[in-house]
Amino acid sequence: MNQAAHIADRYLAAWNERDPAARRAHVANVFAPDASYLDPIMRGRGVDGIDAMIGAAQQQFPGCRFALHGTPDAHNDVVRFSWSLAPGGAPADAAPLAIGTDVATVDADGRLVRVIGFLDAA
Repeated sequence: MNQAAHIADRYLAAWNERDPAARRAHVANVFAPDASYLDPIMRGRGVDGIDAMIGAAQQQFPGCRFALHGTPDAHNDVVRFSWSLAPGGAPADAAPLAIGTDVATVDADGRLVRVIGFLDAA
């Protein structure tokens, strides 16, 4: 698996983790301590802020799961990947609730330093 796909998979695993303690651990592993996240709807800063933001999104979309959409790519310290959000257990051909693209800067350890998200379809 290439580095971009590995980073995207870890990131989406944090968004999909429903257990609050396990999610917080995922966020701390995936994001740098002073990381920032910004998309058209929400923002978060630091591990605590990003964890709280993900928890709020999970409450807004109960039972929904994020999945990789397409193939991630990267150059230098920047990773770009797309995702889809659909109800858990939905048929593979079901239309997602949202599709987006995130662009992230990573540190030397592969942790996310800054994520900027875009909604491609909602």
